[in-house]
Amino acid sequence: MGDLNSLLDQEPVVAAAGVDLLADAIETQAGRVARTDWRPSAPGAEHALAILAADGRARPANRDAVERLLAVRPQLVDVVPAHSIVPDLSEGTLLHAGPPIEWADCSGPLRGALTGAMLYEGLAGNLEEAAALAPSILLSPCHHHGAVGPMAGVVSASMPVVVVEDAAGSGVAYATLNEGLGKVLRYGAYGPEVIERLEWMERVLGPTLGDAIRRHGPVDLGTIISQALQMGDDGHNRNRAATSLFLRQVGADLIASESVPVTDRSDVFRFIDSNDHFMLNLIMASGKLAVDAAAGVDGASLVTTMARNGTEFGVRLSGTGDTWFTAPAPIVDGLYLGSYTAADANPDIGDSAITETVGLGGFAMAAAPAIVGFVGGTADGAIRRTLEMYEITLAEHPSYRIPILEDRGTPTGIDATRVVRTGVVPQINTGVAGREPGVGMVGAGLVQAPMECFVEAVRSLAARPSAPTAAEDFRPWPDDDAAPYRDEIGGST
Repeated sequence: MGDLNSLLDQEPVVAAAGVDLLADAIETQAGRVARTDWRPSAPGAEHALAILAADGRARPANRDAVERLLAVRPQLVDVVPAHSIVPDLSEGTLLHAGPPIEWADCSGPLRGALTGAMLYEGLAGNLEEAAALAPSILLSPCHHHGAVGPMAGVVSASMPVVVVEDAAGSGVAYATLNEGLGKVLRYGAYGPEVIERLEWMERVLGPTLGDAIRRHGPVDLGTIISQALQMGDDGHNRNRAATSLFLRQVGADLIASESVPVTDRSDVFRFIDSNDHFMLNLIMASGKLAVDAAAGVDGASLVTTMARNGTEFGVRLSGTGDTWFTAPAPIVDGLYLGSYTAADANPDIGDSAITETVGLGGFAMAAAPAIVGFVGGTADGAIRRTLEMYEITLAEHPSYRIPILEDRGTPTGIDATRVVRTGVVPQINTGVAGREPGVGMVGAGLVQAPMECFVEAVRSLAARPSAPTAAEDFRPWPDDDAAPYRDEIGGST
């Protein structure tokens, strides 16, 4: 009775969820209210959620998938021409960001980037030839080739790519080198300055950096990302600290590459130093390693891909293999450069949402309050966005930590069933490409993944025949308090 009497002696607090009418009425009478941002489950997946909640595969499957994702240790080992290492990349093939798409359906920035790639590769001599050739070019998603590409994300045979390997496994992933901001290929620009920069990257940047990496030895990218979060980066649209840490680590070997002319070494050093986004592509390749390691676990609702081609937004789950679930690409709520406005902007585009898929970017904005000056919003809003993402993730990353949240691990491992059940969708911060081919970057901002993708993915997962994971295939999580895996699986707690 003592505890009950103590409770009755305190001023009551009313918990209010959903509609604000009750909470507003209590507050007008000087009552204390704790508001909860409650949402109903997304319509159309109620039956699928019930099936998955009752299915014995969900818990061990998601546990296994998360364990695989968090076990990856990315390291940069080389920089080489794409044609020499990226699987199934022939001279007449162009890789692109997002789910599969045909030329006729390509957005303006993707058409611009593909056009630029054709000019760069010498497949076409001018814009007219490129336009005539485009419908016959073989297009394939970067994700189908172990690669990722920011924004339009085009990868062609001659482009230098980073080779990122898993120090704790056998995985490997690839990404092009970051060109910087403004009028660049990945934003759909294809002017002479774009092609000249790509040619310099092929001729000088790639070979020079590759020589320095081989001289240095494997570069631990996971440690750089972890340190950068402590220094105000988010791993997606703010990479100033990560780029500085990377250059600090390889700079001495870059300078010592005596087989490379001094002018080339200094040009490469200056290029990386002046490009705060240089580490983005390496972080994306690190994320690709992690999600690929988590793919293919029967019954797992873990999201292994979120990617956009400027026309569609696509999602893939660990338990549904290579199947894409798509919806129209959403519009970005952005800050615009110069005289550009929302009317100039293309819908969301790029593979860079791989960062959010592994607990960075929009999921780590609380670590990077200064990012709001680039993508919009407020510092307080950045913290709220990160906190909300814990509701739809399976784990807290043991290495990627957020100082302002008492060193809490970033929310990692999106669970599609939680997205559908809670109504909370992944938050992404992103660049904005111009709607018309050739324009380039027009801004940056925030965007929400479309719920339709997750509803369809959950329904597909529930419809798959049951094949429980064999006991010998399940690797249990260590039974200790530090385990980052959370125990609410398959839509039930």
